[in-house]
Amino acid sequence: MKFKRIKDLREDHDLYQKDVANLLGISQQYYSEYESGKRTIPIFHLITLSKYYKTSIDYIVGLTDNADLK
Repeated sequence: MKFKRIKDLREDHDLYQKDVANLLGISQQYYSEYESGKRTIPIFHLITLSKYYKTSIDYIVGLTDNADLK
């Protein structure tokens, strides 16, 4: 499954893949596989990304178009 929004969120925050990979404690290559859909993102990484970007996991995985947490 490809998670296009993690790339969009990363770029919106002017971050490189390496920056987000460091946040998650993984390699840049491993993270790039999340963005390309070659690897599924585990829930604990989704939680970390959700908190970091201050948005919902539902938004990250495309279940909603509302990026705001309420």
